[in-house]
Amino acid sequence: MAAIINPPKPAAASGLIQGVLDGDDDDEEGDNDDHQKIGTDLKSGGQPNNDGKKRKRKNNKKKKKKTSKGQQTTPPRVPLPSIFHDQRYPEGEIVEYTACNDNLQRTTAEELRHRAAIKNMNDEFLTDYRQAAEVHRQVRQYVQSITKPGVSMSELAYEIETGVRALTGHEGIETGDALKAGLAFPTGLCLNNVAAHWTPNPGAKEVILQHDDVLKIDFGVHINGRIVDSAFTMASNPVYDNLLTAVKAATNTGLKEAGIDARIDHISGEIQEVMESYEVEINGKVIPVKALRSLTGHNILRYKIHGEKQVPFVKSKTTQRMEEGDVFAIETFGSTGMGYTRDEVGVYGYGLNEHASTAALHHASAKSLLKTIRENFGTLVFSRRYLEHMGVKNYHLGMRSLISNDIVECYAPLVDVPGSYVAQFEHTRDEQFGIAFNILYKIVNRVKQTLILSPNIIKAQATTKHIISGSYRGNVAYSSHEAESRFGTLVEDV
Repeated sequence: MAAIINPPKPAAASGLIQGVLDGDDDDEEGDNDDHQKIGTDLKSGGQPNNDGKKRKRKNNKKKKKKTSKGQQTTPPRVPLPSIFHDQRYPEGEIVEYTACNDNLQRTTAEELRHRAAIKNMNDEFLTDYRQAAEVHRQVRQYVQSITKPGVSMSELAYEIETGVRALTGHEGIETGDALKAGLAFPTGLCLNNVAAHWTPNPGAKEVILQHDDVLKIDFGVHINGRIVDSAFTMASNPVYDNLLTAVKAATNTGLKEAGIDARIDHISGEIQEVMESYEVEINGKVIPVKALRSLTGHNILRYKIHGEKQVPFVKSKTTQRMEEGDVFAIETFGSTGMGYTRDEVGVYGYGLNEHASTAALHHASAKSLLKTIRENFGTLVFSRRYLEHMGVKNYHLGMRSLISNDIVECYAPLVDVPGSYVAQFEHTRDEQFGIAFNILYKIVNRVKQTLILSPNIIKAQATTKHIISGSYRGNVAYSSHEAESRFGTLVEDV
């Protein structure tokens, strides 16, 4: 910066003491005292210096301001690298980004579902599913051997539920034991026009299997909340063979068409086309097989038998697709009746509404029962038999209170018109870990199974496997021929 110049002075004074004011003679030797005195008097306005001491002369030149290290000058001229040696510049205000709930949001719903699915995938996933599948296979094999005319529904339910508890190693009596492993939902034993959701309840009239009955057996096994949902239909009278064949073929079609990125509307259309191409002759009357419109297949969540996605048995207009990590229950129902179901009088089971408020719940019995349900079943569907198996008594009043407050949902049997016959087959499929395989083999009289899907092509050992279209990235399904030839064996060769 340039120094400010002093104002001009009179010529005489200026010429006389120029050297003195400039300080040029401070260090010169031989200066006389007169010059010093004159200079001192002029500086002090002509008044003598009484103390007799020399007055220190001031230097009127302004010095440049020194810039402290790490600071900028005014105006700014210091290069920033000289101030910020480590290149750590000041941070501005950081504002947290809030995603808008519209199409411009950064994370889509599909990405969120994928993250949730990946989080659920760990080393125990396949182990749990394979264990549940093997339990189901062994129990199913035994139940098929004892399902004959004359057997009661209570006996079948007892054998199924006792077998599942024994094979999983969890009797479901101690608090929380049923949540570790065991039955995934009440055992379904549906006869003739009863399509789904019927089970024998304690104290009810006994039902005996007859020669002309069509029986659908539907039960599930879970290990750590990972559910295998599988069902099959049995009929002693061969007149119903075509009905069972139609539903079985429709389910196999659904399995072949299922896969990652598969459109659900396409799968539904294929299922309907195959099923409704069959006819059945009963008492001399030819009846076309109809796909049920009111029931669907579904995806399975952990500890939840029904997810948000559905797979209808008829052509639909849904835009949903199967995604990696999804677990689907591919099931079909075929009927000789109207093809629609309605609720029948009775109780199949109960399910907890985890989001319901309990503020209006006042009965002590209801609060105690709710605590028992949460600790032992969570979001798994359960029946009256399961409560009594744990030793719960006098629960009817508390259950009515929970149902009236929408805390627990009650499920009723679903029936078609009287005199009709309904068949069901189901399979569970999942997309996981780069492996594509059927957890359960398809058998002659079973169509409901649990499937696992994946994005990679398997080098399968058996030559009779069907490799689904490349658009579905190499998912694998087993043919009926191979399933029948290897009945009762778990898929271990994939």
